[in-house]
Amino acid sequence: MKRVCVHTRRDYFRERQTEAVKQLIRNFYLKSHGKMALRACGFIVFRRLVGSKPSPSNIEYLLLQTSYGEHHWTPPKGHVDPGEDDLTTALRETKEEAGLGAEQLQVIDGFVQELRYEVRGRPKEVLYWLAELKDPVTAVNLSDEHQDYRWAPLDEACALAGYKDLQDTLRAAHRHLEAK
Repeated sequence: MKRVCVHTRRDYFRERQTEAVKQLIRNFYLKSHGKMALRACGFIVFRRLVGSKPSPSNIEYLLLQTSYGEHHWTPPKGHVDPGEDDLTTALRETKEEAGLGAEQLQVIDGFVQELRYEVRGRPKEVLYWLAELKDPVTAVNLSDEHQDYRWAPLDEACALAGYKDLQDTLRAAHRHLEAK
């Protein structure tokens, strides 16, 4: 049986307030322990090649290869600016890093994943939403932060991603699409 989830505007704002309070508590705890978490947000961007039903053969995920450090592959994401909400950050960073703006993306309801890990000894939190590229032939325009990009089916995207938590997030996104 397929679940139907209906959210009212009040539910949306209550959820946002709850998240804001949780973030304040996390930040207070981390500050008091000398480690402020870095926070980033982004999108797992996908495109459908053929047909309308998701399957392993017709969905590809966008990964960007960094031009710094170990040149790892990741979906577009970036740090939250002061006063900026998480979803706005995800949209801004996807536009800056891949040249894909809100007008080219369709955010998929009901999917958001949080990853937590350390970077150079500091905790980092990353929120990923799921977004479909409306026109699958839209060009990707990389920023200087990235040297390459690739559209890849799930298995290849997971192999490129390298990190287990990101691989799990890609698989969760794929399961979410299959369930729709």
